[in-house]
Amino acid sequence: MNNGASATSPHNSFQTYFLDIHEVLPEDEEEEEGVIKMEDNKVTSSKKGLQKPIKLRELKRPQRSFNRQVSLETGFSVLGVESKAKDEKKVLRRSGRSFGGFDSANRVGAEARKGDFNIFRTKSTLSKQNSLLPTRKEKEMETQRAEGATGLNEPVNKSVPVGRYFDALRGPELDQVKDSEDILLPKDELWPFLLRFPINCFGICLGLSSQAVLWRALSTSPATKFLHVTPFINLSLWLLALATLISVSITYLLKCIHYFEAVKREYFHPVRVNFFFAPWVVCMFLAIGLPPMLEPAKLHPAIWCAFMGPYFFLELKIYGQWLSGGKRRLCKVANPSSHLSVVGNFVGAILASKVGWIEAAKFLWSIGFAHYIVVFVTLYQRLPTSEALPKELHPVYSMFIAAPSAASIAWGSIYSEFDGCSRTCFFIALFLYISLVVRINFFTGFRFSVAWWSYTFPMTTASVATIKYAEQVPSVLSKGLALCLSFMSSTMVSVLFVSTLLHALFWKTLFPNDLAIAITKKRLVKEKKPFKKAYDIKRWTKQALTKNNSGDKEFNGENKVV
Repeated sequence: MNNGASATSPHNSFQTYFLDIHEVLPEDEEEEEGVIKMEDNKVTSSKKGLQKPIKLRELKRPQRSFNRQVSLETGFSVLGVESKAKDEKKVLRRSGRSFGGFDSANRVGAEARKGDFNIFRTKSTLSKQNSLLPTRKEKEMETQRAEGATGLNEPVNKSVPVGRYFDALRGPELDQVKDSEDILLPKDELWPFLLRFPINCFGICLGLSSQAVLWRALSTSPATKFLHVTPFINLSLWLLALATLISVSITYLLKCIHYFEAVKREYFHPVRVNFFFAPWVVCMFLAIGLPPMLEPAKLHPAIWCAFMGPYFFLELKIYGQWLSGGKRRLCKVANPSSHLSVVGNFVGAILASKVGWIEAAKFLWSIGFAHYIVVFVTLYQRLPTSEALPKELHPVYSMFIAAPSAASIAWGSIYSEFDGCSRTCFFIALFLYISLVVRINFFTGFRFSVAWWSYTFPMTTASVATIKYAEQVPSVLSKGLALCLSFMSSTMVSVLFVSTLLHALFWKTLFPNDLAIAITKKRLVKEKKPFKKAYDIKRWTKQALTKNNSGDKEFNGENKVV
């Protein structure tokens, strides 16, 4: 007993202790309090009963649970290094390779780079490719890559919440990724062409087909008869628009076959979903702007059914989401491109009146006008992004003049007269047009994008409405206005057409990587939690020292009693 007492003398009790230092969780705190209470009970019972002397190794027994021993003097420094290493692991690099095992360390040659884009491939196509792997070794490599990318299955296969697009992207087109976000695909590599081909390309078809309608009106309208416009211009534009529609449709159909997951992401995109209406609007424009030399005596109603049917079923889906008040309600997803989902009703009404279905035309006009008012008021109050538009994105405002212009033309086509209602819609469109023209600096210095084509058809529609107004109210002012707006519209389309050819054929910058479809379902960059480990160490150390000092005192007291 004397030897034991000397081993735990007060002089030796100030020796360096080795403790296990780790982050204390709430559950661990409860366990520690329970252990301390049990030990206190043992000491109290030994005081009262004095039935059995306490051995030194029994006092040291709680220290055996320490798995890792670090001196108190170096505890803070070691913990600082560990916390720094953990924080470094949480930071995502802006290379696009830091998610789901896409780091260069996980890549094996060129085939690993190809595997990055398979997450957007159609499932049946991907399964067929995997079944053609020739060797067992390559199958194992593919399995390892799939296991490394298990985190990708949830964000890609499931729909991205609409709020996530507004959080991760910026701009009215929501096509630019914010600096604080990471994406699923590498940014420093050129993606496959089909993956870079957006649904916005149907905007090119919108611009060309609406020009065919404009030049048909210029060549056949009594108000512009003095211009002696040849109908071959209308024929050339119509054939060009038809060829463009066929090529764009085939290309996007190939994208649907090979990269259906990317198409699904475009459909859930709050802006691009409106461009799924564009192909059917283009088809109706081509039917309306059919050259006189090719036009039959009367269009068959089956043409209207074939083009308006898909549009009507799609708008049932979209308008239902607006009305239901869910995550995709109108006040949350409204943007200037939403006019594309409205203007098709007026274009369909024009085509219905041409095939002789007047009641169907009235029905579509009513639907379009009701939803136009709602969209107009929602957008006029404030944009959903709640941010000031960048200078290069101001031309997006031209979408506001599309629906009232088309509504005035449709009403005049239904009732064969450009009466008061038609003129009211026309004057609304004219005022919005003038409010944009006086802010000409909005349209200077912007970055070219294929999406700008969709903003040309509102100008063209306003020009056609002005021609119809000049027919009803013939005067120098009305004819001059029609000529001026038609010239501006054709000039804009010509500039965009030349710019598109230059970017596509010479500069090779027409189709950059489509970063908007590669955002993650959840934000990967986590915010750092407050640093509380230093406080935990102090509390933990204080408890340990108190526990050991009390044990030494009790042991010395027992020796004296013995």
